[in-house]
Amino acid sequence: MKFKYELDDKLAAFPLLMYGLQWFLVSIPMVLIIGAVVSHVQGLGAPDQTAYTQKLMAVMGLGLVAQVLIGHRLPVVIGPASVLLIGIIASGAENTPQIYTAIVIGGLFLFILYVSKLLSKLQFIFTTRIIVVIMALIAFTLSPVILNLVFSDGQAVFSLSFAIGMVILMTLANKLLKGVWNSTVVLLALLLGTGIYYASNGSPESLTVNTEASTLPFFNFPFEFNGGIILSFLFCYVALLVNELGSVQSVGQALKAKDMNKRSERSVGIAGVLNMLSGSIGVVGPVDYSMSLGLINATGCASRYALIPAGVGLFVCAFIPSIIGLFNFIPPVVMGSIMIYLMASQLSASFQMVATNDIVHHFNHGIIIGLPLMIALLISFMPEELNAQIPALIRPIVGNGFVMGVITVLILEHGIFRDKKPKKV
Repeated sequence: MKFKYELDDKLAAFPLLMYGLQWFLVSIPMVLIIGAVVSHVQGLGAPDQTAYTQKLMAVMGLGLVAQVLIGHRLPVVIGPASVLLIGIIASGAENTPQIYTAIVIGGLFLFILYVSKLLSKLQFIFTTRIIVVIMALIAFTLSPVILNLVFSDGQAVFSLSFAIGMVILMTLANKLLKGVWNSTVVLLALLLGTGIYYASNGSPESLTVNTEASTLPFFNFPFEFNGGIILSFLFCYVALLVNELGSVQSVGQALKAKDMNKRSERSVGIAGVLNMLSGSIGVVGPVDYSMSLGLINATGCASRYALIPAGVGLFVCAFIPSIIGLFNFIPPVVMGSIMIYLMASQLSASFQMVATNDIVHHFNHGIIIGLPLMIALLISFMPEELNAQIPALIRPIVGNGFVMGVITVLILEHGIFRDKKPKKV
């Protein structure tokens, strides 16, 4: 496909700002949603939620510019990794210092993979069936937090009706909206959903931005090490690695970019540094998103330089708390509804990979995919009082549905149902 602006084309000032604004609008919803969800899970008040989102925006802004100029050098949007939400939820709000220490170590793990040149040697582990399961596990194991968001206000009938209606409207908008508008479905849902919620359910007590100072520390020092939590997050970083490589490869191949192996390696290295930075300041680490192709095809602009104004915009917004503070009024049911839509998209990509790669040839192949998902669901919805009975040392692993799902699929794919190579005659 021929684009108006190719990968390394430099744009004049006006088109650079216009295309940059579009990338900014695509980037900001995931930052706000993940920031708000983590704040909700960790019980942060309005001032601390604003401070958390500020730090998150600063990292994403720096990361976007770093990847475009130094890392993969592709027009790929960056955002907080939803898979790390799973580790945060499973580890418990009371273990916050240990969580962000584990994120630093996870980032170090990615960086070591980059500098050691081990990425190419580990690719045999990530078969297509394992990648499919990992993608689906992210959606399945986030179900409990989505459930809590949707029904947080105790109005079961209203919340259920609102969530289903909002998801159907988002799906309809995704079908009907064309061009660049299709890439703004999540942002429009965020704004319109909040307005509709307050119009039908009453306004909050005050819509003034809270100016109270945050008590959230800027740096996560001193580090606190917990072996179980660290191991749990390393499994999450396996999924993050798959996501990172998949996003970069899909965009790179679509644009016919050269030296894709080197681009992928550099992207993992930069992602590692950014995750170490994120953990050090106490926020979720970033990953690249494959949604970029939609905006590229819609606008005809494949230039990586168009993402630089978006990165700068995210970084600048991090220092304007009054703007970010307005987003503290997003109702949990709106966040939960958007998460349903995003996780449905995640599952859609997983199912599409099953179909296009023809990876289920018999019953055992179906078991490799289905059993890990069932085990993950079982653990994810296990009552809290039963989860508390698991020894603290192994709870972050055994009590984490995502981690146990990954362990199960690895055992099934490379152990129990391992494809035997034909004997030489």
